[in-house]
Amino acid sequence: MYALKNFDFDEETIYKNRWIIQFVLIVVPFMGSLDASIVNVVLPSIKKDLGINLSLSSLIVSSYIITVATTIIIFGKLGDLKGKGRVFLYGIIVFIFGSFLCSISPNITILIISRVIQGIGASIVMANNQGLTAIVFPPNERGRALGLSGSAVALGSILGPALGGFIMTYLSWHFIFLINIPIGLISFIVGYKTLPARNSTSDVKLDKYGAFVFFISIFILFSSLLVSQDMGFSNLYVILGFFIGFVFLFFFIRLEKKLKEPMLNLNLFKIKSLSFNLVCAFIYYFISSSINLIIPFYLSDTFNYSQSQISTIILVNPLIMFFIAPVSGYLSDKIGPKKVTLAGLFIIICSMILMIRLDENSLKVYILASLCVFGFASGTFNSPNTTLVMSTVKSEYLGITGSINSLIRNLGMASGTSISTSILYHQMSSLAGHKVEDIVSSYFVYGMKSVFVVLLTLSITAFILSNIDKKLDFDKN
Repeated sequence: MYALKNFDFDEETIYKNRWIIQFVLIVVPFMGSLDASIVNVVLPSIKKDLGINLSLSSLIVSSYIITVATTIIIFGKLGDLKGKGRVFLYGIIVFIFGSFLCSISPNITILIISRVIQGIGASIVMANNQGLTAIVFPPNERGRALGLSGSAVALGSILGPALGGFIMTYLSWHFIFLINIPIGLISFIVGYKTLPARNSTSDVKLDKYGAFVFFISIFILFSSLLVSQDMGFSNLYVILGFFIGFVFLFFFIRLEKKLKEPMLNLNLFKIKSLSFNLVCAFIYYFISSSINLIIPFYLSDTFNYSQSQISTIILVNPLIMFFIAPVSGYLSDKIGPKKVTLAGLFIIICSMILMIRLDENSLKVYILASLCVFGFASGTFNSPNTTLVMSTVKSEYLGITGSINSLIRNLGMASGTSISTSILYHQMSSLAGHKVEDIVSSYFVYGMKSVFVVLLTLSITAFILSNIDKKLDFDKN
């Protein structure tokens, strides 16, 4: 990869190629979204083919999630130190290699190792694509670029189930990973010719001790979150895991405060706009993952809808998001991201109010309308919120800020899934008068409504925080 160390482009060339570069920046997130949605569809087939139990098959998903979460900050910092374009290209290579290994995996051990490698590649890309977008696009075009990225992720979610069904009908599960290879190679070739990959002039070294302690803390915390979905938050091992994870996180913060050149500059969080918008992002992904968990069970256990009916209904959310996200990005560029973000949060509140009214007698048209409103809110909120986050820091911190934003997304999704599950089962158990360990249709709606009350409270909190944040002068960034 010698050539990656020597090529460079001037700003005029970068600006001229900015939309070609954007194609590269959105393809890998698209593949990641497509991959995630396909894997969920074909997981039962992989379980049967490899002769494994449910716990092992769940590791196929969780190993990827944990890998991304534990390494994304590290690769964001490396992008700032070594050049985001170059690190991004290496990420594509690792992702392709991991996908190839997944496609030829003969057993669960090799498949999980391959998923870890694939997760490392995805983490490298995710840690640097937002920072590259902020570099390549001027502020008045950044919203549109990020909006297209949101549409690409939504499109991956839309195509995943259908493509997974097609592959399992005519081929084998191995091909869900093989399709990443040609797409990844095209992205690498185009990116190699267009991405800015400047040599770093900094002598700063990566804080290896900080990186190690951070890795351990996030690994334990995310593992505890994922395990809590089955074991509950009251389980002794889960409580112990959270305690140990937070102890390591405490030591990480103490260590970073003492270093002149830390891996994570904690002073970034003193920027009120950055912190507030990260909290809003966390709340959105918490809400989104909770809805994605609750609604399919609601449709299945309350109305006995078939799998195809459920798939069709839940596709409404990403489909609406696919069309709205670019429009939201365009409006963000025209009238400012703060106004569009507030509009998105307000619509989220409206969607939560609609969902609280869901019950055993809800009409299908009302369910679809509720999901449409949330899809509209998602498409409206995402890109301007990311624009606000990425516009609060200096260029040398774009990589680490983008990776923090991605970590917050993963943390919000994992937390939403775990906590909403706990609330659901706690409320069902409370109504039943004994501990409920599986979904009981007669108690489900009561538990679901409790989850939506929490989600409504969180969405109102995010709206208030976003209103408090009035100091970001976007036009000057």
